[in-house]
Amino acid sequence: MRNNHSLGEGRALVFTVAGLILACSSVLCCAQEAAAVGKASPDPRISEAIRQVSADHIRQTIEKLVSFQNRSTLSAQDEESIKAGKGIGAAREWIRSEFERDSKECGGCLEVKTDSFEEQPADRIPKPTQITNVYAVLRGTDPQQANRIVLVSGHYDSRNSDNFNTVDPAPGANDDGSGTAVSLECARVLSKMKFPATIVFLTVAGEEQGLNGSKHFAQMAQREGWNLEAVLNNDIVGGDRSPQQDASVVRVFSEGLPAAASEAEIRRIRALGGESDSTSRELARFIAEVGRTYDAGVMPLLIFRLDRYLRGGDHYSFNQQGFAAVRLTEFREDYNHQHQNVRAEGGIEYGDLPKFVDFEYVARVARLNAAALASLASAPAPPAKVKMLTKDLQNDTTLIWESSPGAASYEVLWRATNAPDWEHVHTFGNVTRATLKLSKDNEIFAVRAVDSAGHRSLPVVPEPER
Repeated sequence: MRNNHSLGEGRALVFTVAGLILACSSVLCCAQEAAAVGKASPDPRISEAIRQVSADHIRQTIEKLVSFQNRSTLSAQDEESIKAGKGIGAAREWIRSEFERDSKECGGCLEVKTDSFEEQPADRIPKPTQITNVYAVLRGTDPQQANRIVLVSGHYDSRNSDNFNTVDPAPGANDDGSGTAVSLECARVLSKMKFPATIVFLTVAGEEQGLNGSKHFAQMAQREGWNLEAVLNNDIVGGDRSPQQDASVVRVFSEGLPAAASEAEIRRIRALGGESDSTSRELARFIAEVGRTYDAGVMPLLIFRLDRYLRGGDHYSFNQQGFAAVRLTEFREDYNHQHQNVRAEGGIEYGDLPKFVDFEYVARVARLNAAALASLASAPAPPAKVKMLTKDLQNDTTLIWESSPGAASYEVLWRATNAPDWEHVHTFGNVTRATLKLSKDNEIFAVRAVDSAGHRSLPVVPEPER
């Protein structure tokens, strides 16, 4: 976003005094000079990429997933079933072939991989069961930033009324053929581009058995030291065709107190009023800004809770490992079309069938995901070691940070402590220190890096330093 100041009365005095101070010592003297946080200038390359998202292609993907009849994690994975196009194994192999086709079309730009393991018996798993996550990696082109990773995910397993029923149809068109289609469609359109940072397109299994696939993958990422900055989990983004549906929005759920925080960290968060500033919540706000910037056709509706009541999703597996992760879900779910045997009773149709999916809505959600992924992968790394100096009692607020590779300037964001989203922004040059004539006791602050093309990193809320 641009720093279009409105100097108001006393223009000459502000310009000659405050302007000189800003230029010389990176000090913002007057809060009135700050710009409101609004719509940024879109990147034409990203705008063109999201226009390539196809509702018809998404329809074909979902219908193909439904054709495997029952994608329960407990369903068939033997060679005969795979050849017959039945069960979770056949779905797995088809997803892998889709990623491989995309890679072939971009000259081998995608590394297509599987993360396979044997899950031991548990409440929803009666015997040792192979679970396989399928994913594709689009490596970043900047050696200084390629280790930064952003990820999009959906789960390709399904179920019907009985978790252990692997024979009767479990079409899973919306839950979660829609999220799988988003991940595949993002891979198709973004693999045609190059980014400084790395993008991972993931599909997981075992979600219906207890988030098994995503748990294994997130633990692998943590164990291998992945610099995983953002996870966008899409689960039930089919825009169920009910009269009460609001197809103009998609819910974005984000945790408040981080699941991976220690007791000491939680005490500090509570003492400083940072319950609404987890890295996941900053990611949610970033997606909201992307929604204002790019014409995806659907706007993020920020829901400040981990997930829906009595429900769970794969983003939580990443939260548990300390990663920023959010869940995207349609505005209003129809529970007759989730986890149900396909049937008609009392004039009501049950079952998660393609005819209840709004494919254009899924395409709009895919555009939002693609725009967010591309924006994150294009941006510099978030500034590191962001601190707020609190040694002296004073009303000014001084922030310091370490420089980010690829950054040309930095922005300081702030909002009232009771405001849900960032309200004000001020741009500083390529500096690592800024002082504002605003009280740290009255505002929440953050710093983000900006490159020469205007791509912005995730904001980082400072820690106090005495």
